[in-house]
Amino acid sequence: MKRKIYEKLLEWKQHDHKKVFLLIDGARRVGKSWIVEEFARHEYETHVIIDFNEANSTVKEFFTEYLHDLDDFYMRIGAFFGVRLIPGKSLVVFDEVQQFPPARAALKYLMKDGRFDFIETGSLVSIRKNVENIVIPSEERHIKMLPMDFEEFLWATGNEPLMEMIRKCFEDRKPMGQALHRKAMDLFRQYMIVGGMPQAVNEFVESRDLAAVDRIKRDILELYKGDIAKHAGQMKAKVGRVFSEIPSQLQRHEKKFQFSKLGKSTRYRDYADTIFWLREAMLVNVCTNATEPNVGLKLNEDNSSLKCYLGDTGLLISHAFDENELAAEDIHRRLLFDKIELNEGMLVENVVAQMLTATGRTLHFYSSSDRLVAENRMEIDFLIANTKIGRRKNISPIEVKSGRSYATTSLAKFCRKFSSYLNTPYVLHTKDVEKKDGVAYLPLYMTPLL
Repeated sequence: MKRKIYEKLLEWKQHDHKKVFLLIDGARRVGKSWIVEEFARHEYETHVIIDFNEANSTVKEFFTEYLHDLDDFYMRIGAFFGVRLIPGKSLVVFDEVQQFPPARAALKYLMKDGRFDFIETGSLVSIRKNVENIVIPSEERHIKMLPMDFEEFLWATGNEPLMEMIRKCFEDRKPMGQALHRKAMDLFRQYMIVGGMPQAVNEFVESRDLAAVDRIKRDILELYKGDIAKHAGQMKAKVGRVFSEIPSQLQRHEKKFQFSKLGKSTRYRDYADTIFWLREAMLVNVCTNATEPNVGLKLNEDNSSLKCYLGDTGLLISHAFDENELAAEDIHRRLLFDKIELNEGMLVENVVAQMLTATGRTLHFYSSSDRLVAENRMEIDFLIANTKIGRRKNISPIEVKSGRSYATTSLAKFCRKFSSYLNTPYVLHTKDVEKKDGVAYLPLYMTPLL
């Protein structure tokens, strides 16, 4: 499958491969190993992939016994894997490097030698137990790999030209037209249901069998639960509790995470490390409250007031119905045909968070529960800052609407109160492009273009 990260790998090879090595960091099953192997096959004469999930004691011994003599070290690597390593023309990949931290530490020495290019892949690479007793090389450059975004989903489903039309209509602020809008919304709905995990997308493309797609997603969720039990240490009970609670928290009208639901008198401070673990594992996308929506959103964030979205919306659907496979299969079909009674808002808001995260944005929202002044009570789903800060009017509020009829009371209040900071306000909805009263109304599938 075509992935955008491939272009980043090419750019690194063309400009920086002698200065730094890459660490591709991402949740399990997002396609890290696959993309690196594709890159190695197409861009190098030979390559070696050392998978530390499977590496035996002999391979690990190379890093503990033979690094003092790199001629011997590389000869042993090549002989063991049956690959001729060619200086300047070979790539060495450390796959799932978190399983053997000494290999990660050794890369500083190997890079200095300069014979070969190196890429690491890993999950949970920043978790404390995976960095203990090693010095992380300064030559390491992180690239985050996320589930497939909406455009990559269109590529996979054979709809590449449609994104060009979506982009043009976004730039011109012109409607797509009834037929194209319906087609784009149908595909967006498919993306929301299937999600962006490559294995699930591949199954959907090949079979169109939503039950088979759901089984794959459940397998991935079980893998994540296993990772929590194995790697979260003393926090595993708390991490598991938060992970299990995400669907029910998002189903509430106000989607701020209520830690009090986890136990009597429980507060954010009791679970701060848990949220950090889930974010570092890239299982969730955390959205924090920006208390003063001006140029520096991060400078004014309240970490104790947050929303916790699952990293992939397709997984969220299967996670929400993890005790009843038949119900989940029915839900998938009804969502596909837009015939559903549950709070679809949680899915739509989650997928918007997923799409914004895929563009590299840090997620923020705005919430004020002023008990005295009604005009100050409001909740804005997301805030984004202009990427080019050239003037004070820099902040765009975003309201996400899943229904056909809705109100924008909070957005109107926000625009009045913070007019001096205001860039374009957006409503993301199921309808076509429209501009009214200074607000840009955009179809949900245009989210990645903001």
